[in-house]
Amino acid sequence: MSVYGADKRHHTLTVLVENKAGVLARVAGLFSRRGFNIFSLAVAPSDDERFSRITIVVDVESVPLDQIIKQLDKLVPVVSITELDPSSARERELLMATVEAAQGSRGQIIQLVGVFEGKIVDVGHDRLTVALEGAPVKLDDFEDLIRTYGIVDLQRTGRVALPKLDRSAHGGQAGDGRNAFGQDTERAG
Repeated sequence: MSVYGADKRHHTLTVLVENKAGVLARVAGLFSRRGFNIFSLAVAPSDDERFSRITIVVDVESVPLDQIIKQLDKLVPVVSITELDPSSARERELLMATVEAAQGSRGQIIQLVGVFEGKIVDVGHDRLTVALEGAPVKLDDFEDLIRTYGIVDLQRTGRVALPKLDRSAHGGQAGDGRNAFGQDTERAG
């Protein structure tokens, strides 16, 4: 079973920081010095070129979350810190895996990739490389199922997350699973 999915010990923080050289090293250094465990980390520039957004999934089993937030807040380049509750956030990850795919099982693997809305990104004589994007629990489920065929290599990006939008002002009910255009937004994964 995968270790990436929903776990009560893991909390997701989004940290908006100044987009300057060395900021990621300072954040990582803080975690290292304090003995805080980073479960996953993703960083990229935000829509404003002055800032980057760091999504950190932290393991709070060894240290309280409020202590992590207080320490992060002391760093000069940190602009804001937000804890995202999984029930009020959209979380996504990318998984890429190279899987053993002998002639007898290749069709089953391709079908499984299709069911999970993934893509075959490379094909070899006896292996396939697949890519899948989705919620962490969706990727966990896929990883558990594909493991029976034999995983050669596996890489996951770590979570990125944003708060769910409040749809009540757009004519739809918040949480009704439909956006302002009437399109279904609550899909598996």
